[in-house]
Amino acid sequence: MDSLNFTPGRAFLSSNSPTVPWTVVFEDEGPAGYFYACDRSQETQEASILDSMLIYNGAALDDRTRERLASIQWSRDGQQAVLYLDGSAQALADFSTKQSFCRSNFPNFLEGQGETWRKNSHAWDEEAIRRFEAAIYA
Repeated sequence: MDSLNFTPGRAFLSSNSPTVPWTVVFEDEGPAGYFYACDRSQETQEASILDSMLIYNGAALDDRTRERLASIQWSRDGQQAVLYLDGSAQALADFSTKQSFCRSNFPNFLEGQGETWRKNSHAWDEEAIRRFEAAIYA
């Protein structure tokens, strides 16, 4: 598990899957915190981003000065990653099914021609998290 203690507005946590080429990134540069599913075999940073999920809007946080803990846990097969904030699951990126889930269910886009990653919904899936955690902690 990769972890980072941070104050909202200043965070960057990248975690590589044991299965090449997957990577996930949690980033907060001020106004918001995002979680990205990435393919590090791509030539540019922009091309490597498969999906992005809003984790929080900084203005909506109850206390922006309180230090927080971000953690990323990979599944045993390296195909799924979960972002935890202060011990609570906030997002799941599933590279095998090419879909992501986050509590904010944002952003959602019309899927373009040739898209392989589901982007029209990021709706939270409690069952997907339950299966992930059961496999990790069993």
